[in-house]
Amino acid sequence: MRLALFEPDIPQNTGALMRLCACLKVPLDIIEPCGFLLSDKNLKRAGMDYLEHLDLTRHLDWDAFKAATAGKRLVLISTKSSSSFLDFSFAPDDILIAGRESAGVPDHVHQQCAARLKIPMIAAARSLNVALASGIVLGEALRQTGGYPLPAGTE
Repeated sequence: MRLALFEPDIPQNTGALMRLCACLKVPLDIIEPCGFLLSDKNLKRAGMDYLEHLDLTRHLDWDAFKAATAGKRLVLISTKSSSSFLDFSFAPDDILIAGRESAGVPDHVHQQCAARLKIPMIAAARSLNVALASGIVLGEALRQTGGYPLPAGTE
């Protein structure tokens, strides 16, 4: 299981997801360009000292990401989907993709993903924060696939 962020714009969200991935031992891909410098102090503050445990891969752009992940199933987290993540069967080598906070992902990215999943919400709600949405879907994917790390002392 991997998590990929498509052109993230908010360093605090990216930092929070870096910390989440480090704590859960989930590799993180960042598809550039980002809307901030990866050395941004807010990013480091959100990730804290967990970043030393993070398996991070940066990709120059979508095409570089696609080339590096050829053969893997891409699963997009999107408000534009009609399929709930609760009805989806995740596989251990899936790559979950979260879009930009300000604009999601372009149509060509939607079309290249094997699945597009949404989080069911009340009708009046537009969307969740990208870090929260990613955490919710990643949690279910890890639960289904037995991908949570072993508790400390049992490894």
